[in-house]
Amino acid sequence: MKGARSRDTLAEPTVLAIDVGTSSVRAMLVDARGEAVPGTLTQYRYQLSTSAEGEATIDGDRLVELVARTIDGVLEAAGVIAQTIAAVATDTFWHSLIAVDGQGQPLLPLITWEDTRAHAAAAELRALLDERAIHRRTGAPLQNSYWPARLRWLARTRPALLQESAQWLSFGEFLHRRLLGHSVCSLSMASGTGLLNLRSLSWDEDLLQALAVRREQFPALGDLRNALQGLRPLYAQRWPLLKDVLWFPAVGDGAAANVGSGCVVSARYALTIGTSSALRVTVPADSVEPPLGLWLYLLDARRALLGGALSEGGNLLSWLAEVLRLPPLDEVEPLVSAVPPDSHGLTILPFLAGERSPGWHAEARMTISGLHLKLRPVDLLRAAMEALAYRLAVVYQRLNTQPQLREGGAQIIGSGGALLRSPTLQQIIADVLGEPLYPLRVREAAVRGVALLALESLGLVPDVAQLPPPLAAPVVPDRARGERYRQALARQQQLYNLLLAGDGQTSP
Repeated sequence: MKGARSRDTLAEPTVLAIDVGTSSVRAMLVDARGEAVPGTLTQYRYQLSTSAEGEATIDGDRLVELVARTIDGVLEAAGVIAQTIAAVATDTFWHSLIAVDGQGQPLLPLITWEDTRAHAAAAELRALLDERAIHRRTGAPLQNSYWPARLRWLARTRPALLQESAQWLSFGEFLHRRLLGHSVCSLSMASGTGLLNLRSLSWDEDLLQALAVRREQFPALGDLRNALQGLRPLYAQRWPLLKDVLWFPAVGDGAAANVGSGCVVSARYALTIGTSSALRVTVPADSVEPPLGLWLYLLDARRALLGGALSEGGNLLSWLAEVLRLPPLDEVEPLVSAVPPDSHGLTILPFLAGERSPGWHAEARMTISGLHLKLRPVDLLRAAMEALAYRLAVVYQRLNTQPQLREGGAQIIGSGGALLRSPTLQQIIADVLGEPLYPLRVREAAVRGVALLALESLGLVPDVAQLPPPLAAPVVPDRARGERYRQALARQQQLYNLLLAGDGQTSP
């Protein structure tokens, strides 16, 4: 029943929380206690435009309309409860890039983090600039996922665009300009571009000069509390209840997932496996220098996230299930669980879309060693799960080189649809890392997290770090399986070193 709550509860404010992910847009209402309002979750899936050259894009206006349709769905599902919405909070994938002209019209499709066409431009920048110094200043390496490499690539492939572009935006700002007519680029979104100086909290002048772009081509920066108001007439008519509410600047989806997982203190690591995978820990923004292979992004001016990400996660498993003509992943799960650890003898480098952390080999592709006649499709799917866990283990080991993170031990909290839907993958992760894995009871970590940040900005939650995460019982590691996995990880690392090490990029 829509609007199931009584009218007596309508005084309690709610937040409309929107998560723009790589394969879907999700939104729901969250109450002042950080709990989802039942029945309001709405989701629309979409696919990127891809090519063999590495393209991964989507029409920006099409994605805006998907967000708008998702908002429509939440408002309809909420019924009378929609009257309690006090603010709209949004998170989106990091690293996206779109150019707009002086009238705000897009000059190219939205380039997503999966797009690898700028890998040659990244190599050129590494040869010209001091990558280590840039990594210290911006928290990001010179790699194809970030704006410096993409701007250099566009300068070569579409040279007039650098002059025609009035502004370069991520999707969060483009969305708000479409809906509200103006936008603020949060420090969180800016830190995912690879162009933000993390110390001065401004666009990095040395990089702007090296790329021959102008400061005025980049959006105004702000923090999470710099909310906007006032929908454009078209959307004010479509959503009269949202016309005058606060719209907070978009934040990176990884930052929102950390908050939603309760990982806002350094004693908790957020491990997310959705479309892609990541392992992140929240640290003071001014106290950590990212080690080689990892990145440092901002949650806000005082909190940062240190971590690493893989381009693969649930996308790899879904692709394999489709190619191998397996049943849906939920149905094949018992068969995968019955395969003994590393019994298949396979060694996989799972780089379907190139390697990100920690080696950053954008040109790398998936490699499978050890195929044999007795191999079954389900064995290959199990091997892919284990391969993902090994790459996350490498990131985990790199994180643990930071002494301040291990002083009191770490609790690993798991989120993301691909992870939470698969008990087998959860057990593999726990066994490989040798640590208990605490699955999050809330499936929509990013949606919950961005709502909590809005509630914190509204003063309804004093400090998101003080909220206990809603956790299920831990998945306990098995020592014998862990030892077998460590041997398999060493085998994977040998293959990695044989194929990818020694080419001048960051080695894991």
